[in-house]
Amino acid sequence: MKNNNMINNSLKVRVYFEDTDSAGVVYYANYLKFIERGRSELLRDIGFEQDDLNKKHNIVFAVKSIKADYIYPAKFNNLLEVKTSIEKLGHASIYFLHKIVNTIENKVLFKAHVVVVCLNTDNFKPCIIPINILEAING
Repeated sequence: MKNNNMINNSLKVRVYFEDTDSAGVVYYANYLKFIERGRSELLRDIGFEQDDLNKKHNIVFAVKSIKADYIYPAKFNNLLEVKTSIEKLGHASIYFLHKIVNTIENKVLFKAHVVVVCLNTDNFKPCIIPINILEAING
């Protein structure tokens, strides 16, 4: 399934000392934490809390694959914008595009393509994304 009405979310994130490594730049794994927040906020924006999806629909979304490009370093006290969009929908998967941008320089620092799969929490096997979620994504 293609998604013609691209869903987007933007989240501001400040880089704290705890986010950085010994070189004073954001530790590579923390970019993945930032984009996880972006996906959570995108779902929240369209009316779905992840804990409710588990309780009400017996599903969770799990990362199946990720392709990440670290372009420029983010540094302590930078204000970043985590831009999240849905590129494509499958029957049991969602394809996300993430960009982390330095808000002062308006420069893309990090870019990732992430595929998440919908899993049934009884057996953790892939399952079809509930229709109400697909409708909310498709507008």
